[in-house]
Amino acid sequence: MVAIVDDPRSRVPRTDAVLADPRLRAAEPRLGRSLVRDAVHRAQQQARDGTIPPEDVADAAVAALPPVAASLTQVLNASGVLLHTNLGRAPLSAAAREALLAAAGCTDLELDLQTGRRGRRAAGMLDALARAAPDAQAVHVVNNNAAALVLAATALAAGREIVVSRGELIEIGDGFRLPELLTSTGARLREVGSTNRTHLADYTEAVGPGTGFVLKVHPSNYRIDGFTNEVTVSELAGLGVDVVGDIGSGLLAPHPALPAEPDATTWLRAGAALVTASADKLLGGPQAGLLLGRADVIGKLARHPLARALRIDKLTAAALEATVAGPAVPVQRSLDALDLTLRTERVAALLAAAGIDARPVLTRAAVGGGGAPGITFASSAVSLPQGLAVPLRCGTQVRAGLMPAVVGRMAEGRLLLDLYAVDPADDHRLAAAVLSAAGQPVAGPADGGS
Repeated sequence: MVAIVDDPRSRVPRTDAVLADPRLRAAEPRLGRSLVRDAVHRAQQQARDGTIPPEDVADAAVAALPPVAASLTQVLNASGVLLHTNLGRAPLSAAAREALLAAAGCTDLELDLQTGRRGRRAAGMLDALARAAPDAQAVHVVNNNAAALVLAATALAAGREIVVSRGELIEIGDGFRLPELLTSTGARLREVGSTNRTHLADYTEAVGPGTGFVLKVHPSNYRIDGFTNEVTVSELAGLGVDVVGDIGSGLLAPHPALPAEPDATTWLRAGAALVTASADKLLGGPQAGLLLGRADVIGKLARHPLARALRIDKLTAAALEATVAGPAVPVQRSLDALDLTLRTERVAALLAAAGIDARPVLTRAAVGGGGAPGITFASSAVSLPQGLAVPLRCGTQVRAGLMPAVVGRMAEGRLLLDLYAVDPADDHRLAAAVLSAAGQPVAGPADGGS
């Protein structure tokens, strides 16, 4: 006798048969055939492994389809860190997002529509930035602040010396260090002073015929207290050589909530020949490196061959222009926010009414992203059981694109969802995500918000 065994693997439907499902065919114009086929292959493998019946392959493939043809997942930043580098730093304003969509097709990026001839690249963005930084004689933009410093060092100090305080030779993140960045351009560093104290006389003794420029760096990701001394930009400007200032986090003008944070206006007025900054931090824009300063210096940088390799694209230009010329950005709204207690109490009450252990608590928030080190702000958070952390970050609804991921922080065995960096318009999305993660029914869509 021969025993006949029904092997489910033999009943796994063929790829072309699954792809013929109307739901999968409808997804192809939106996602592309490759992503749809990948979802089918994963579902077929589940059937071969015995985790789903062969007849459920099409349903599993549909459920596994990504929401968009890119792997980035939308996140609500409830960490209490305003500029979270791992979350992409500053969220863009609604105006900047609209500008991105408008620029996604063909644009007049380098075309003068009046004459039909080649025009100045991103002229509108540069003009808007110049208006936002009136103390700069000229402006230029590259793809991040590290690129701005590389361009400055290459164009102004290759084969020459950059005089800089030892207390300002920072590590800028992910293991990259400012000294190595600068010397990679062919410039030499002339370190002066000590880690905690540097005096004007240290710079005076170091400046000479071989000096390319004096570099002043704001150590925006740490703070040294106690027995310290640093030299101001105005003092350095009297040395007779160009001063390049890296303010780091990107304030164009003083902000009352951050009195110790340097800004471009103040440093330019103090005599800096060039100020560099990030655009995706306190400015609240896309990733870019701002170069603001004297016209002759900016002209030299903009025409250097390296500037071509570091230039921004049309999407960055559009978002940056809308950031500096448009309405207040989310970062600004967070810095200006008053008491968040009422918002937190409302969200906690809604969740508690659904049977979730949710409590409003007072917290302290921070700027983060290399800005305002050591400074915290009064904030408020919804305290939840720690078991909700993982499903909020990467649960089934999140993977399907039906809910945004929510990233909070842990404290004393509880998950805190801090509202400091959460747009008020997203409070309902935050609550809906928690309900979903807890397995509770969600009323209405959760894909709105700013």
